[in-house]
Amino acid sequence: MHIERPIGTLVLVEGDSDAGAVRAIADLIGCDLESHRIQITSAHGVTNFAPLLAEFLRAHPGATACGLYDVAEERHVRRALCHASVAVADDASLEPFGFYACVADLEDELIRALGTETVERVIEAQGELASFRRFQAMPQQRDRPAHDQLHRFLGTRATRKIRSAQHLVEALGVDRLPRPLARMAAMLLDRASSQRQ
Repeated sequence: MHIERPIGTLVLVEGDSDAGAVRAIADLIGCDLESHRIQITSAHGVTNFAPLLAEFLRAHPGATACGLYDVAEERHVRRALCHASVAVADDASLEPFGFYACVADLEDELIRALGTETVERVIEAQGELASFRRFQAMPQQRDRPAHDQLHRFLGTRATRKIRSAQHLVEALGVDRLPRPLARMAAMLLDRASSQRQ
């Protein structure tokens, strides 16, 4: 009879594209999420962090949690930690608690890390370069920097955003991950190592 192993670590993220990026990071570093009892959960909005985090920690005593969020939403993450009875000083960094901030959002971090030309190559590999060129030609887009055009284009469809996040992480590789994703990779490796001990 199969006995389900309890979850040891929750990775809490804002949306499905963030979840896809963390799964891609796990693949890059060779971390088997299931065997190391790591669960990635999309909160479908940072305002849902508080109930999800509190419920998880109540249901899994001794488990740990970590996550990604956007800097502008930090107050919600602090509130979620407080709601889960994690003592965090008002001016303390959330990194020691395993929560890592993207300056604007995940897509912005990935575009800056890769550069616009490489992001365009990823879009081309997905068969969407022609769509992007049409998007660039729109009156409200044509005078914007390429970075901003790419950022907006990736967000115009949920499926594109999710698929692209995974492919952009894969294009980066481990050595070029931006800080929040590099910190998340280190966290996953640490959790995997602790599960082996």
